[in-house]
Amino acid sequence: MTLYIETPLIESAAMSGAPGQSVWLKMEALQPTGSFKNRGIGFACEEYARRGARRFVAASGGNAGIAAAYAARRLGVPMLVVVPETTSARALELLRRERAEVIVHGASFQEAHAMATSLLGETDAFIHPFDDPLLWEGHASMIDEVARAGVKPDAVVLSVGGGGLLCGVVAGLRRNGWPRVPVIAVETEGADSLAQSIAAGERIVLPRIASIATSLGARQVAQQAFALSSEHPLRSVVVADSAAVDACIRFMDDHRVVVEPACGATLAVAYDASTAMKEFRNVLVIVCGGVTATVAQLRQWADRT
Repeated sequence: MTLYIETPLIESAAMSGAPGQSVWLKMEALQPTGSFKNRGIGFACEEYARRGARRFVAASGGNAGIAAAYAARRLGVPMLVVVPETTSARALELLRRERAEVIVHGASFQEAHAMATSLLGETDAFIHPFDDPLLWEGHASMIDEVARAGVKPDAVVLSVGGGGLLCGVVAGLRRNGWPRVPVIAVETEGADSLAQSIAAGERIVLPRIASIATSLGARQVAQQAFALSSEHPLRSVVVADSAAVDACIRFMDDHRVVVEPACGATLAVAYDASTAMKEFRNVLVIVCGGVTATVAQLRQWADRT
């Protein structure tokens, strides 16, 4: 059983701005729960179930929790998700649709995470939203699919929150013989823990998340993600919330798919072909998706930003 699908790889004429450039979209937004999280979290849940886990526990008010709940339902394993008080009504609805037990606790992810880990029993498995090598191995499968399709990218553009997607993509590049393909790592202002860590030369902790791209809202990136900033060719880019939201709306018009601003950060860079992507001929853009934003909410954000 696999808990994710092989997603389409399509060329985007709307984003191929430079002469002779091809922009390829890996459409992870089309996964069963609407985000790339299906891959790594599904892979981890299968492995933990194989090892004997009798219940899964997670802390997430967004895509990671929804993906874990979906995996648990498919595997027939009970699921407990602890979410912070800031979790949207839509996210709660999606979690309950997957038959997860939901506890609302704390004003932030950190408090929800602390509660979730305190509830772990001997036969429980904790499903981390981004910092687990099993997740990275699962996420790497998207690069396997790109390689099978016969597309070798000159660069990969992706969003960074906690860094799980970054770690998985680099693992996939390495195991497909592309260890020097650069990654353009994109964050929004106010959720730019990787960019600030690179500037400081050490992992920093953001005092708070000051961005509407809450799916990028890790106050500290995974140690492995920070290490990759010096071990792998990586360029850090930070965009404004307004650019991320505008890119979501433009992408909806161009490709008829709704994504969150966390994904819109990457799309903003992809649409601005004159900057970070201009020197590359074949660019792979990871459309990581996201399901907690609606069309109406995107338009509200666009009016405010």
